[in-house]
Amino acid sequence: MSFTSKIKSEITKQKFNKIEQISLLSGIIRNEFLEDTIRIQNENEDVARMIFNLVEQIYKIVPKITVRKGYNYNKNYIYIIEINNKEELKKDLSIDKNIPDDYIIDDDNLVRSYIKGVFLAKGSINDPQTSRYHLEILVDNEEYANFINELLNKYSLNSKILKRENKYMIYIKEAEKIGDFLRLIGTTKALLYYEDIRIYRDHINMTNRLNNCEQANVDRIIQTADSQIKDIELIKKYGIELLSEKEQIVAEYRLKYKDASLQELSEIISLETNQKITKPGLHHRFDKIKKLAQKIREKEQPND
Repeated sequence: MSFTSKIKSEITKQKFNKIEQISLLSGIIRNEFLEDTIRIQNENEDVARMIFNLVEQIYKIVPKITVRKGYNYNKNYIYIIEINNKEELKKDLSIDKNIPDDYIIDDDNLVRSYIKGVFLAKGSINDPQTSRYHLEILVDNEEYANFINELLNKYSLNSKILKRENKYMIYIKEAEKIGDFLRLIGTTKALLYYEDIRIYRDHINMTNRLNNCEQANVDRIIQTADSQIKDIELIKKYGIELLSEKEQIVAEYRLKYKDASLQELSEIISLETNQKITKPGLHHRFDKIKKLAQKIREKEQPND
């Protein structure tokens, strides 16, 4: 079972009062008309059963349900629910117009129920084990897409709209915001699964970044030490006495400890000479060595 199917099945097991059930059905059935029939398709057996039961309980209508094999080698079954077009049901659910009447989303619980219904009918979320985080709700009307987008963003989900051929996709890409959506629709099991994997992936990514950062630091230490050694070797050709006594000491220790960082070298010199030298002090002496080496290089260059 896909992650999306697990989320939808979890929604069907939640408790709704009658008003919330109407908002839920309104989100599922909106504009699903075929001549004189309301026709709903869904690949989730639990969702199909819930729609069937709610319509029968609330409106005393027994829908017709048909099961077909999925298209394009899809192994999933498609559940088709058909309801004779009853005006009472259409008006009660406010599904004969683009935007439902205010009473469908009159308070926070009804908004959440409506969003659950829309997700059951048109939504999907990538399994967090995949390479990208992605939630989408695909609808066929721009005005309705804007309406759903506004509902989601009342909860600061940062959803956006993208036109896809003749459809409109409301989508969320941020991992944290998708987790917030799962909280919004109350799917605790799916949320725990999602957050466990998200935190694990974030940990792995952080470890990789730290390793890369550590390797970059090592590379910089090696490059710096190599440059200092070249400067010292050049000066030695003309006489190490060109350096002050203090500079000669750090030059000697750099040649002796070629892979040491400045911090490590300052600690070694302080320990072995019994003369305290800080990392900034060491840097200052190497800077003088570098300037002297640069002057020698400039003099070695042939005149044009």
